[in-house]
Amino acid sequence: MKKNIGWTRERTSKSLAEVNGSISVPLHSGVWKKLLAFTGPGLMVAVGYMDPGNWATDIAGGARFGYTLLSVILISNIFAMFLQHLAVKLGLATGRDLAQACRDSYSTPVNFILWIFCEVAIAACDLAEVIGSALALNLLFGIPMFYGVLITIMDVLLILFLTNKGFRILEIIMATLILTILCCFGYEMLVAKPNPGEMLKGLVPTSKILSNPDMLYIAIGILGATVMPHNLYLHSSIVQTRAIQKTSAGIKSAIKFATIDSSLSLFIAFFINASILILAAASFHKSGLEHVGTIEEAYKLLNPILGVKFAAVFFGIALLASGQNATVTGTLAGQIVMEGFLDIRLKPWQRRLITRLIAVIPALIVTYISGENGVTDLLVLSQVILSLQLSFAVIPLVSFTSDAAKMGEFVNKKWLIITVWGIALTIVSLNIYLLYQTFFG
Repeated sequence: MKKNIGWTRERTSKSLAEVNGSISVPLHSGVWKKLLAFTGPGLMVAVGYMDPGNWATDIAGGARFGYTLLSVILISNIFAMFLQHLAVKLGLATGRDLAQACRDSYSTPVNFILWIFCEVAIAACDLAEVIGSALALNLLFGIPMFYGVLITIMDVLLILFLTNKGFRILEIIMATLILTILCCFGYEMLVAKPNPGEMLKGLVPTSKILSNPDMLYIAIGILGATVMPHNLYLHSSIVQTRAIQKTSAGIKSAIKFATIDSSLSLFIAFFINASILILAAASFHKSGLEHVGTIEEAYKLLNPILGVKFAAVFFGIALLASGQNATVTGTLAGQIVMEGFLDIRLKPWQRRLITRLIAVIPALIVTYISGENGVTDLLVLSQVILSLQLSFAVIPLVSFTSDAAKMGEFVNKKWLIITVWGIALTIVSLNIYLLYQTFFG
């Protein structure tokens, strides 16, 4: 029996209509086959939690404060697991993505403002991908940043090719790139030889984070770089690529397996984010190089400090894979947001080209004027913009999934409502503090 989702306006078009319900789910099979069928969207979402925008804050945190801020990465990931679970519930229980849900629930002026904020955030995220990829090309092959930015435009052709091959192909390629990043940091952990006791100690929150203004600032930066607003729109849409049974039991089963996929994928993202900070702590902080705070400095110092030949190369390969992987999620998030808020349908190549140009133009200007020196500032700016948008995605998501009139039997339980509103208020408060410190501190 189909559920009444509670929205009274006319039913909107399917989210990502060209791939909606395109991946079959075995009805009468074991747990592992069902889990495999749902594996994919979580990995695509996890990409946003390990993109180049995270690297600078993780490196600075590890170099300056050792393993202390590992607890912040852990807490950020726990927050992310709860929020992505809500995105899964919204998409599967209602058949709407977050942008569509906003369009159905809010007035036209409010929706327009939310859309503008979201487009700016996606452009900022895309900017981090452009800069990260160009920086990796510069470090690995000596290609000047200006030309590296131009080269990143070519990934438009790659995305166009992949979108014609089916959604599952995209998921497989992204999983392969994530595996590449994992292998690279697995090697880094072996050669860096971090202190296991200090690592475990760093996973436990300490009051020093709140009492030390410099540590708190970087900690909030890590939070802002980890929980990505566009991922909430993305996940609520791509989880609908599975052809599930639209019954109470079918939706419950889908939510369960999609949440497992999401949580396991975010654990991988936690390992990668934590590895960046651990690498900085075990190499730079341990050697007294607490000033290291940029990706370029880390790359140049890794080989001499660790005394190995390939530490920097694997670091650069992981950065390149991270930047390229994130372009796919930027493509889809941009399409989802525009179609959801405005009900405007553009061909994927048109949407991708618009988003990429918005990101490339400021990157070209900065790299042309200040060269490599302006790269870190641009990355920091992109994370500040993402922090500003985050609250405007989290609050509607928590509100919708806590509303019984909209969610029916799939509404958040009371304990979950309390938990996610607590997470939302924490994120809002910390990001307000981060923005204040950035502009006035």
